[in-house]
Amino acid sequence: MDIAGKTILLTGGSAGIGRELALQLRQKGGDIVLTGRNPDRLKAMEDSGFAVVSADLSNAAGVDALLAAWRARDLDILINNAGQLVDHDFRKGSPDPDAADDCIYANLNAPIRLIAGLMDNLKARPAASIVNVTSGLAIAPAARTPVYCATKSGLRFYTLALRAQLKGTGIQVTEALPPVVDTQMNDGNPMKKMPVAECARQIVVAIEKDRDEANIGLTKSLRIAESLSPALAKSLSLRF
Repeated sequence: MDIAGKTILLTGGSAGIGRELALQLRQKGGDIVLTGRNPDRLKAMEDSGFAVVSADLSNAAGVDALLAAWRARDLDILINNAGQLVDHDFRKGSPDPDAADDCIYANLNAPIRLIAGLMDNLKARPAASIVNVTSGLAIAPAARTPVYCATKSGLRFYTLALRAQLKGTGIQVTEALPPVVDTQMNDGNPMKKMPVAECARQIVVAIEKDRDEANIGLTKSLRIAESLSPALAKSLSLRF
């Protein structure tokens, strides 16, 4: 898909991968509306010339408010990038179940509700694209982040089924599977981290080339390991 002139809704676009996606998509000529929940970061993006919508996607009210704000506006590309990482490790103590609920909603429920609520907008365009940002951990889990892994694997399978449903409709469904990326979410993670700009670049290329999947960085190696031996892939990832 040629990004120039396309109207793009990008969730979680004020920091991390989302912020870099916004910058690179604008360079390609996209008309971007981005969401976020941190007022200072949103203001910084607005001051940089982006249209912004304040939206906390960890609950139904936030998703409904975003859908109400969008209404019948044209939409060419929906990028479900917003996500949360929750500490849910019983080896460290008792996890917070409310924090887990927020993570589940933001990472899984919100993308599903946004896709459902904006499907008519997407179908009305000559060609459209849905991009769901999951994770390499959607393939094989890490022991320290079971809730995050569960949400990303859930979104992965939703994406696979959605792609089959929308075959022949003119709506491309792309899954982006980043590795550990150098963002605030991964502060303290000892693993080698991919630069944010490179991760975003590969996602943009996948959008332009209408790819079904963007296996980014070390995720490519994990996909190979999983194809050869799912048990091997799990044993490698569960160490972390």
